[in-house]
Amino acid sequence: MLASQTGSQQRSAAAIVCTCPFCGLLCDDVGVSASDGGTVSVSARGCELSRAGFARQSAAGQDSARVGGSAATFEQAVEAAAKILREAVQPLIGGLATDVAGMRAAVELADRCGAVLDHAGSTAKFRNLLAFQDRGAITTTLAEVRNRADLLVVVGTDVISRFPRFFERIAAPGGTLFGLKDKDRRSIFLGARPPPDAPGRTDWIACGQPELPDVLGALGALVAGVRLDAQHAGSVPLERLRELSNAMQAARYGVLVWAAADLNFPHAELSVQAIQRTLAALSRTTRFSGVPLGGSEADLTADAVLLWQVGCPFRTSFATGRPEYDPYLFDARRLLARREADALTWISTLSDLPPPEDLEAPLILLAGPNAAAADRADVYFPVATPGLDHAGHLVRTDKVLTMRLVATRPSERASCARVLRAICQELP
Repeated sequence: MLASQTGSQQRSAAAIVCTCPFCGLLCDDVGVSASDGGTVSVSARGCELSRAGFARQSAAGQDSARVGGSAATFEQAVEAAAKILREAVQPLIGGLATDVAGMRAAVELADRCGAVLDHAGSTAKFRNLLAFQDRGAITTTLAEVRNRADLLVVVGTDVISRFPRFFERIAAPGGTLFGLKDKDRRSIFLGARPPPDAPGRTDWIACGQPELPDVLGALGALVAGVRLDAQHAGSVPLERLRELSNAMQAARYGVLVWAAADLNFPHAELSVQAIQRTLAALSRTTRFSGVPLGGSEADLTADAVLLWQVGCPFRTSFATGRPEYDPYLFDARRLLARREADALTWISTLSDLPPPEDLEAPLILLAGPNAAAADRADVYFPVATPGLDHAGHLVRTDKVLTMRLVATRPSERASCARVLRAICQELP
């Protein structure tokens, strides 16, 4: 476990120590306190994402449901949403930024009305998933990185833009089980500029994102012992890649770190395939693993629940009465662009994920009380935030722990799971 408070809460007159739900690290040592007005603020060990997340989601806002832009009771909104889904030929449930209970209810609703399920972040998730399906994967846990990794090779990301406390809590924690010191660690960034708080010795091999497939392909060949006569891979001198290859082969416990959401260029899954080929070659002679960072907006949670429930990942349809997976046909963006989906239920309980613009299908929106899209929704439910308004569970980025969230400021606002199950009960 990464901290002594995993899955627990400490209450005092001043603050609560809790798990922060606003990125995939799910840091479980964040101190928060609530004002008399109910606004929650981070008082200890937070980051910019946690501070913004707690402040945004706890701010005062719309408390009543809306139907057609007008205030409605909860029951009226449930009936209006159920009517939209009853009349739809191909409903779509998207966003899916919710906790385990909310996602279980989304699967139940999709099964009841024959909907397609796709997460807002699935495009990035599939950069990993398609490569893993093709080649398999060698990955490790955050605890292993914290306690053993003497070399971090970070590909295509600065890490901290999406996971601000990664170095503080995982890669440079100031204390390990086996005596590894921060001075013994080395970080090499391939692509993105390293952040100022990267641990130990830090090197940077600059290259543009579109060059990464070529650069990683050359690196994998060098690690595997293939002779290359070229002088450059993209804009990177091959000699720099030889030095990186030698450092990786000399590591006692190395990790390759990337965030698929930051590999935002065509056919980025080829870079993930090259990473896995490199890891396979390294693993013949040393210990080297991958750390694919994700989990923000509960994408790994949604994926995990789908796998538990039906055995398929995102982009699964229940239109035929049984789960059917197709990463192309059931892409939410494609369905909406081609007008193949005629009703959208959009779920965003952790931030304010915007539903697609220029939406022609009716929109059922489950989002926070200050959702920007509330005015254009046909039915809007201001729902609770897990880890703030109610307890819940989210899957951590390394997928080995499902972290418990506590209600840091309990409220009567309906949870996503309650809304979806109420709609489900109105359907035949």
